[in-house]
Amino acid sequence: MTSTAPDTARGAGIPGTRRRSPAPAAPRAHRPGPAYAAPALLAYLAVRLTGLLFLTVWAHRRHHGVWPILATHWDADWYLGIADHGYARTLGTAFDANNLAFFPLYPVLVKALAAVTPGSRATTGLCLAVAASVAAAWGVFAVGDRLHGRRTGVLLTVLWAALPVGLVQWMGYTESLFTACAAWALYAVLTRRWVAAGVLASLAGLTRPTGVAVAAAVTVAALLALRRRPAGLRPLAAVLLAPLGWCGYVGWVGLRLHRWDGYFAVQRLWHNEWDGGAETLRRFRDLLGRDPTPELFLVVVTVTLLVSVVLYGLSLADRQPVALLVFTGVLLVIVLGSGGVYFPRARFLLPGFPLLLPVALHLSRSSRRFLALALAAAVLGSAYCGAYMSLVWTSAP
Repeated sequence: MTSTAPDTARGAGIPGTRRRSPAPAAPRAHRPGPAYAAPALLAYLAVRLTGLLFLTVWAHRRHHGVWPILATHWDADWYLGIADHGYARTLGTAFDANNLAFFPLYPVLVKALAAVTPGSRATTGLCLAVAASVAAAWGVFAVGDRLHGRRTGVLLTVLWAALPVGLVQWMGYTESLFTACAAWALYAVLTRRWVAAGVLASLAGLTRPTGVAVAAAVTVAALLALRRRPAGLRPLAAVLLAPLGWCGYVGWVGLRLHRWDGYFAVQRLWHNEWDGGAETLRRFRDLLGRDPTPELFLVVVTVTLLVSVVLYGLSLADRQPVALLVFTGVLLVIVLGSGGVYFPRARFLLPGFPLLLPVALHLSRSSRRFLALALAAAVLGSAYCGAYMSLVWTSAP
């Protein structure tokens, strides 16, 4: 597949790109405004509304309310608790009971916005997540459009919306906010807006533990820019800014608990230790070889992880810009190498939208009939999986 434009196009000068054959569509040299991004944003809303409608009908038949599912269950409840009561001051010994495992940007925004808007904090949190998802979809489109043109950008956005656990984008979780920060940070790198890239990476580091992947991507790209040609102090500013959010929160937890490894001690209480992938491989063997009747949602998680590895290989073959490869590579290493709980790992990979670029490129060259069938299958599959995840699966997504 062809993944980067020639040097005369907008891919020129981006760290990690090389002179290659022309991309499928003419590149854009300016920021994609709302009007230009409208097809992608409308398509995104259509996909997610389809999933929400499917969930509503299924929930109604089961006499179950949709609002609690989206706004107050599982991690959403943890974030609302932080917004209401703040963080724990001691480590404790109870398993999965210390809220210092959750990063602060989302609950801080919920608390701040709830103070100046009507409704409950749960309402504010859900509205924030939905608004962030639109900003994320816009950023996903901007990256795809920057590299391969408008058609690929729209398809990339639709594929991201139609991921099996895409419903989480409209729940009181942090994935949408994190993806928005990550996507626009990567776009800032591609357009060499280094200070913006560093600030956005820092915000991503305040949103989720995997913010370290965004910081690594921005840092590596900025260091390469400094090495290849004099670029002033802006790339250096990105190097200094990018890790501040993640390091700042981890350091703050250490000070709060009066131990240098405070944050990692909290993660151990949640059984979230890095084991190099041993637990992941064990679950693969159990689900694919030993369990005669594996749980459907766990099968979806397993297939998502395996397909993500394949897509990363295709991304390497396509020679994606180094910032994208570092981001998705570090994200995969964290998710696959964790010895923690298995079932949320598809959700943990939700921000890894650059992994979908090879698929979007392939679809951009496909016939209309194949494209329509593929997208319809993805959207309907996402709608079913989201409803199943919320109404049948008995644990967190």
